Formats: sequence, structure tokens, C-alpha cells
Amino acid sequence: MVEIQHTATQLGLPSRIVGLLVGAALTCLGVVFGFIQGISVQLIILYAISTLALFFWGWNYVLTKFVLDQNNNETDGPGEIRRLWIENRRSLIGFAAILLAFLILSLSIDSFFNIWNIISLIILLAIIMLTRTLGQQFQTNRSAFIGIMVLSGLFSVGAMNIDGFSSINNIKSMLLFASFLGIASIGQTLVALLGGLDLSIPFIIGSANVGLLYLISLGVPPWLATILVLLTGGLLGVINGLLSYRLQGQALIVTLGTGFAISGGVQILTSIGTAYSGNVFGTVPLWLSNLSAMNGTTFGMPFPPVIAIWAGLALFLIISMRYTVYGRYLYALGVNRTSAKRIRISELKYWVMMYCISGFFAAMAGALLLGWSGGGFIGVGDQYLFLTLAAVVVGGTSLLGGQGGYGFTVIGVLVLQVLTSFLIGIGLDFEWQQFIFGILILPMVALYARSPHIRTQI
Repeated sequence: MVEIQHTATQLGLPSRIVGLLVGAALTCLGVVFGFIQGISVQLIILYAISTLALFFWGWNYVLTKFVLDQNNNETDGPGEIRRLWIENRRSLIGFAAILLAFLILSLSIDSFFNIWNIISLIILLAIIMLTRTLGQQFQTNRSAFIGIMVLSGLFSVGAMNIDGFSSINNIKSMLLFASFLGIASIGQTLVALLGGLDLSIPFIIGSANVGLLYLISLGVPPWLATILVLLTGGLLGVINGLLSYRLQGQALIVTLGTGFAISGGVQILTSIGTAYSGNVFGTVPLWLSNLSAMNGTTFGMPFPPVIAIWAGLALFLIISMRYTVYGRYLYALGVNRTSAKRIRISELKYWVMMYCISGFFAAMAGALLLGWSGGGFIGVGDQYLFLTLAAVVVGGTSLLGGQGGYGFTVIGVLVLQVLTSFLIGIGLDFEWQQFIFGILILPMVALYARSPHIRTQI
């Protein structure tokens, strides 16, 4: 023991000097940053002293633990610091990412570094820590619990910092855009439960958006044009299902290829004799506009019917996937295909059925987006290539199949939409929104810390 203490003393003295120098450098940086932000001299002095003291104390504590742990490793296994890092490295990386994002925002946006944003940061970090600790107690619905906690934290921070964030109009706006994403994510969730992916969704959305208005402009009755577009989306899903089933393991490439094909074909068809590169302009029926417009009404109530449509679909899917034989068979196939085949569950039938549903609801999302925008645009679905996958993963559905469900995706959709509204509300440009969006999604996904796939436990 005496030898260990002697070694720690020998190694600790120069390291403490280094720590003091690093702390002094960070303190000086903070002082300069404070003057740039126009903070009063008294507060700058207080912050500088506090920063130096806390940094030096933390450095000394970690250094002492690390030196002692390094010596103890020879006889007692991993030391305390190393053990804590192994157990909590995902959370620590998430904390570091959020702090980095806060620093970048503070340096990039005038007046971002203020007391309310600091309190918001503390609340966000506290919620993440709470979800990390309490989430262990909710093993059955852990992803749902964590998602709800993150959603609550984001909404609270937004309400504290952005005027009108919690207003009825903004909530209605968030639910409207969440409805589009939620409907588009139905198929992605069902396909993911089988262990597949559908990358044709954004292309079907854009094609349905343009194709529906094109058919209406040709004189096809709007109700009939809508049915034709939805059936075409389902047919494309059937093609995706058949091809990806025959070429097992190639669903990603197959669906991407069919997506490009349908998108290109629709652009060629609709651009004949026009100069709009496949985009279509025309008159959208009033009933379709009412479904998706912000000023739409539902049986006289002041909210767009698409919100009620999404809520109804979500309720139906959650109940049917949990209590019907089709839902149980879907999970059985996702867990173990071989075992499912032995009890005579048709993998081909369910594979094709799920991709058909995916194509159908992607086309529905495209049609509803036409009612919102009022014009056909082939690129309207581009953002959904990433967002549908993100909603599924953030919600907690495993891309390996057999775990999760649409209820989890609903939570993921709401988290992404509130996050997007928050980033827009603080005035970030699109490029910064994308950057922060990615930075914050990584720790959200890491928080779930999902166990090994269920098929490895059977």
C-alpha cells in the first residue's frame, strides 16, 4: 500500500500541474467568451473562479482514482473509473455530444448563451440521466418509457425558450406534420418487424403526389384518381415484396431500385409536353385540401382530419398487432423464420402483405401531402427516406425484426417532430438543423441500450 501511494505521488504532481494549466486555459477562454457575449464583469469573475475550482477538483479526483485504479488492476481487476466507463459509456458519449452541440450553438448564435438556455440544458441532461436510471425498471416497455421521457423533456425545454411553442396553433402544426410522417412510417414499421427495409417509400410518396394531381388534371374524377393512386402504391409494394423475398438479403437494393424506377417513370409520363420537369400544377379538390390543411375542420372541430385519420390508424394497428392472430404471426416470423415455417406460417404471404401495406400507406401520405401543398412535387417525399427509418429506430423497434411495434413508432414520430419544431423555433438554418438533428438522435438511440436480439436467446 505504501508503494502504491508513493507511485501515485510521483505520477500525480506533474499531472496536477498539467491539470491546473488546462483549467486556466479553459477559464481564459470562458472569460473571452463572456466579454464577447457582453456579460457583466462581476459575473465573469464569478464564473471564472468557479470554472477553475471545479475543473481542478474534478481533474484531481479523476487523476487520483485513475492512478490508484491502474495499480489495483494488477490484483483486483478493473478499477472504479474504468468500470464506470464500461457500464455508462453510451450515456457519457450522449452527454458529451449534447454539451458539444450546446457549445457550437453558443458560439454560432447571438445571445444563445443565457440563463434560460443553461437551465434548459440542465433539464435535458437530468431527463436523460433519469431515463437511463429508471429505464432499467421498465424492461417490458423500456423504449416507450424512455421515448415519453425524452418527448416530455424536449417539449418542456421548447416551451421555456420559444414564444408560442406550447400554443394551440403550434401543437396543431406539429401534429399535422407528425401525421404525414406517422402514416408514411406504418409500412416501414411492419416491414422492420420482419427484418426488412423499404427504401421505396419516399419515391412512392413523390410519385403519388405528382400522379394524383396529374390524373385529376386529365379529367379523372378526384375520388377515382385517389383510389387508382392508392392501388398503384399497393401494387408497387407487392412487387417489392415478391422481388425482395426471392432475393433474400437484398431488400434494401431491390426497394431502392423500384423506387427510382417508379419515380423516373412518373416524371417521364407527366413531363411529356410540359416544361416543369415532372412537377404538376392544377386545382386540388376542396375535400382533399380540407383533409390536410392547417385550417381544415373535422366534423366542425378546428383541426385537420388527417390528425384524426392517423390517430385512428395508430389505434387500429396497435390493437390488431397485439390481439389478432395476424399480429402474432408477424412477430413470430420476425423472431425466427424457421420456427414459424414449422407451424405453417407462410413467410411469402406475410412478406408480400407487409410490403403491399407499406406501398399503400406511402401512396396515401403522398396524396395527403398534395392536399397540404396544393401542387404536385416529385421531391416531396425525399426527407422521408431518413425520417421513417429514424422514427422506427428512435421509437425502439429493432431493424432485426421481432421486437417493437407501431405504438413505439408513434412515440418516435412525436419525438422527431417536436425536435424539428424546436430547432426551427430557435432560428437555425436548415444545414444547422440537420447537424444538430443527427447529433441529438445518436444519444437518443444509444439510450435504449437494447439487449441482444430475441432469437439469440431462444
